[in-house]
Amino acid sequence: MRFMVLLAIGLALVACKPEQPDPYPGAENFGVQRLEKERSLCAAVGGRFVPGGTAGGLVCFKTPPDAGKSCQRESDCSSACLARSLTCAPIEPLFGCNDILTDSGDRVTQCVD
Repeated sequence: MRFMVLLAIGLALVACKPEQPDPYPGAENFGVQRLEKERSLCAAVGGRFVPGGTAGGLVCFKTPPDAGKSCQRESDCSSACLARSLTCAPIEPLFGCNDILTDSGDRVTQCVD
């Protein structure tokens, strides 16, 4: 009897393996083939297809061609002109709240989720 109890406990423990993390969170409504296509398109432009924003959805993060370049307004950059450093953003899209310069040179806080 003792052997049967120990065997049952052992089998139960073996069955309790941790769940593997989903490599594609949110894929159930998007389709794995579509995700693979998006990943390849992102890689083709030198991007990284990884979770981003507070929701953690997959996003293609790219380094803009003018990253780190000096700027005075939004139109000086292909992405955003960061107000504190007066440089073009090092990554696109730019999540979170960031002080940026508008095209007229005004400082505003932009929040992107």
